[in-house]
Amino acid sequence: MDLAPGNRSSKMLLRVGELARRTGLTVRTLHHYDDIGLLRPSARTEAGYRLYNREDIARLHQIQALRGLGMTLADIGAALDRPDFALAPLIDSQIKAIDRLLAQQIQLRYRLSQLKARLTEGEEPELDDWLKTLELMSMYEQYFTQDELANLPFYRADDTLRAEWAELAREANLLYAAGASPASEAAQQFARRWMRTLERDTAANPDWLARLDAMHASEPLFQEQLGVAPSVVAFLLEAFAESKLAVFARYLSAGEFAFMRQHYAREMKGWPQLLIDLRCAIDAGAEPDGEDGQRLAGRWLAMLHGYAGSDPDTHRKIRQAMQQEPSLAEGTWLEARSLAFLEKAVASLMGCAQPHAS
Repeated sequence: MDLAPGNRSSKMLLRVGELARRTGLTVRTLHHYDDIGLLRPSARTEAGYRLYNREDIARLHQIQALRGLGMTLADIGAALDRPDFALAPLIDSQIKAIDRLLAQQIQLRYRLSQLKARLTEGEEPELDDWLKTLELMSMYEQYFTQDELANLPFYRADDTLRAEWAELAREANLLYAAGASPASEAAQQFARRWMRTLERDTAANPDWLARLDAMHASEPLFQEQLGVAPSVVAFLLEAFAESKLAVFARYLSAGEFAFMRQHYAREMKGWPQLLIDLRCAIDAGAEPDGEDGQRLAGRWLAMLHGYAGSDPDTHRKIRQAMQQEPSLAEGTWLEARSLAFLEKAVASLMGCAQPHAS
């Protein structure tokens, strides 16, 4: 290390050449920063060589961090000269930017490893395969942030998970092509398995589920990747609803069940958005007995009345079914914290009614 000669206080000072070498910058860049007043060295040797201390190097880190965020040198100087400028938030911004870049690189590496595996097995990827890899990445990025993709199991699937989904798609297509009724036992059992797997691979996040649904409805490439058409997904959703109705049927009278069968599917279309709004309210610090909590409780009660009617005895039977039939909660994306919040909100609003999963 080039230490300035002479007094002891210079031991923590770096000459411009050493600072350039240690930071990867050029001496010319550091001279330019000095010339425009952005980074002036705290001292000079008797011969006039620039010397930088710890505070100078900390400022240089700030300059480079802000440059990495796209700021001009003029804007950087103005920001650093503000008395309220704080370093910690800047470092946080850097960490987030690096995390996003790492997520992008991880996904690109994964896609390229897939292509390499095909080459290793003697398969020559077509140009379309390379283009499709890039197209898939771009498509997901239209619906999810890089941070979200880094935590979305469905997107980060390994060979085992991809094989599992390929088998699910194959079975779904066979059921649909065979003309199976959504009310059949085979369709109901398979739909429950499909929804449980989807809940797992969306990390039980209803917002991510909604975005994958939007992708599937709008993106032919995603339909091709998943391996099932929208008509098959609609069939599975109907079969999943039938699996819930089959359980409720054991607890309701013929009249009650007839009413539920007529209205259940229509009302439950609002369930995913209610779950999304519940999570958002909880994350924002809403209270169950506050305005947002009461509004959400009202939406749930309207949904309940929409498919079960207004008879309290019918509501009691539905709660009994939920307590005694764990399968009713499967594949519903209802987290424990959302259920607890909703229970408190409904209790505050009504004093007696209790929510349940779809």
